[in-house]
Amino acid sequence: MKILIICNYSSGLYKFRGMLIQELIKQGHTVRAIVPKLEDPNEIKEENNLKKLHCGLKRIPMERRGMNPVHDAKLMFEYYKTVKKLQPDLVLTYTIKPNIYGGFVCRLLKVPYAVNITGLGTAFQGNGLLRHLVTAMYKVALKKAKMVFFENAENRDIIVEARIIPKEKTHVLAGAGVDLEHFKYSPYPKDSEITRFLFVGRVMQEKGIDELFQTMQRLNKEGYKCMLDVVGGFEENYSEKIRKYEREGWLHYLGYQEDVRPFIEKCHCFVLPSWHEGMANTNLECSAMGRPIITSNIHGCLEAVENGVTGYLCEKQNPEDLYRIMKKICELSYEERKAMGLAGRKRMEDIFDKKKVVSDTIEVLKK
Repeated sequence: MKILIICNYSSGLYKFRGMLIQELIKQGHTVRAIVPKLEDPNEIKEENNLKKLHCGLKRIPMERRGMNPVHDAKLMFEYYKTVKKLQPDLVLTYTIKPNIYGGFVCRLLKVPYAVNITGLGTAFQGNGLLRHLVTAMYKVALKKAKMVFFENAENRDIIVEARIIPKEKTHVLAGAGVDLEHFKYSPYPKDSEITRFLFVGRVMQEKGIDELFQTMQRLNKEGYKCMLDVVGGFEENYSEKIRKYEREGWLHYLGYQEDVRPFIEKCHCFVLPSWHEGMANTNLECSAMGRPIITSNIHGCLEAVENGVTGYLCEKQNPEDLYRIMKKICELSYEERKAMGLAGRKRMEDIFDKKKVVSDTIEVLKK
């Protein structure tokens, strides 16, 4: 079978779907992917990794963010030409623009397709014009989809309740899963006077970074010895805050890092107080390496944690609740923290093993 994947970035495709592509090719399918034409060195590297899996690539210009009617029309025309030329037996789409414009094209050309909604993002926050527009576009794009995959049940319920697709055409996966061989269990750091917290992700308001910074500042003022390592890029309006908190001595900003494992190994606890997620892969990765997790009590985050056993859930956008829980972690004994990390690893093995997610995906596609 000829399978075509349409996505909005090569790095995410290789990191999160590489094992799926590998398994599809192993089973005798031909796999190609449409990826954005980007000159970013990291994207080019991941394109080469995809080629090593024997996944063919078609690079086309794409604006991944924003809605420019002219640029999006050109993108859809490129999708149309490519799908018509390749004549795939099945198309898999990931993320909002490939889902919508790829869905339009597949429906028009009568090509079977399955859609992956990895998160609803800001378009579905609130009840404004953008939400109504995206809902209308999804209704058209998804109408003839053979299956729509979700990474959490809440996202699925929102789409079903909006009457975009019937529930029987949906399937909820355990996110993209976590590669347990890549994110191996790492012995818990030896007892230390300083509690080292870790945040991995873009420094932006919707990741709960303001609540996290506020809590760290308060803990240090109250005499708790704790540090925060931050790994990831940042929105421009945070540059001055980052410099200020580094001068205060409790923030260690590390920027984007290709391999986050060394930083997970050093930390005592991972924190992600995000406002919304499809499925937060960083929660899965840190849990797999045996670290307690503090994350928001929202779908896309809460699935990773057994509250009080593998970590703690906090109320989103609630700095007081985040403070209470981070303070609790600071006060736990070495053995209690270590036990949480071990329980987290076991949870990842039982529920979020990427091999199981890949197998589940392929079984659903076969049907």
